[in-house]
Amino acid sequence: MTATGVIYERGDVLMRDGKIEAVAAKLDAPAGVSVLDVSGKTVTPGIIDTHSHIGVYASPGWTAHSDGNEMSGPTKPEVRAADGYWPQDPQIDLARAAGVTTMQILPGSANLIGGRSVVVRPVPGARSIDDAKFVGAPSGLKMACGENPKRVYGEKGGPVTRMGNMAGFRTAFQKATEYRRKHEHHRAHADDEDAGPPPERDLGMETLAGVLAGDILVHNHCYRADEMLGMLALADEFGFEIRSFHHAVEAYKIADRLAEAGVSASVWADWWGFKAEAFDTTRANAAILSAAGARAIIHSDSAQGIQRLNQEAAKAKAAGERAGLNISEDEALRWVTANAAWALGIHETTGTLEPGKMADVVVWSGDPLSVYTRTEKVYMEGALVFDRDDPDAHHTDFEVGIPSAAGDVQ
Repeated sequence: MTATGVIYERGDVLMRDGKIEAVAAKLDAPAGVSVLDVSGKTVTPGIIDTHSHIGVYASPGWTAHSDGNEMSGPTKPEVRAADGYWPQDPQIDLARAAGVTTMQILPGSANLIGGRSVVVRPVPGARSIDDAKFVGAPSGLKMACGENPKRVYGEKGGPVTRMGNMAGFRTAFQKATEYRRKHEHHRAHADDEDAGPPPERDLGMETLAGVLAGDILVHNHCYRADEMLGMLALADEFGFEIRSFHHAVEAYKIADRLAEAGVSASVWADWWGFKAEAFDTTRANAAILSAAGARAIIHSDSAQGIQRLNQEAAKAKAAGERAGLNISEDEALRWVTANAAWALGIHETTGTLEPGKMADVVVWSGDPLSVYTRTEKVYMEGALVFDRDDPDAHHTDFEVGIPSAAGDVQ
């Protein structure tokens, strides 16, 4: 299953030097290449999660591990999830064992502007964020509208209302516009005798200026249809783009508008009803988006859900079919691979089984859209990073003790 529109009932994938070199119904193995026979199994691209807090809300869930929300003010564009990411979070190993090869780590949704996200690889043995970063992936900016910011800051000076939320966004982007203009003006006249010193650097404004320039991708926590349209209008007002609305339980109401705007929606298969803005949804949300030509994505926002994103895609596909929509297996797979890669700005390098892409490959025991299927092998850039047949490959000392040389657990 290539996630390109092509599914081979029987096929071969050639991986060499960390890249996919060829995919076809039948390939002749070049000399010196190891051959792995996975007859009866299914091969897909690695799973990609656009919305995770693993590493910044690490396990165990102690206050000491709560590094995802900088709740010292409603707009905190200067903070970065990369600085709070703990690469030894045992949840990372569980995500990798579930076929996840890439995940976006976001700040939480307490703030209007929560800071920069970071795209990481759940590599074994990472000791720092630099070991885990997806090289070349653009930074994201986490923004949140709706209930969360006004609930968190309602008794801390505001915003108190959705009006206050939008005023906070406008104020921040107006300041960023002026900051960017001053720096551009200075650069244009830096050689003038009276140019003077450059404007003072502001890390928060620098982040928002990166958004205005299109270098930093906006990921917007937003539930209601009217608020998503309001955020699109705000983006037009200040000249930036929103890459993906996250959660977006009412995205189905504006599927045509999202398709027209070229904005993706990172949604759940069936989470709803846990607060007022999350009530008016349908399990066919992703399917309706796809049918309208919008780019649908299934995300987790959960250290448990990330372990079964293939099943979440299957549930969303089944809901669409019950609603009378014909969703192909390839499209359902794209919800957790190719479409997610696009949202993160890495679609040129991963997300599908195509020549030239990273060799991020998962071997499943059967149909990945089945609850009975498990991952068997996971490759990242051609390296085997999970093997269910290896007794030492899928437990850590955080979970079940330290494996001994004999293979048992102490």
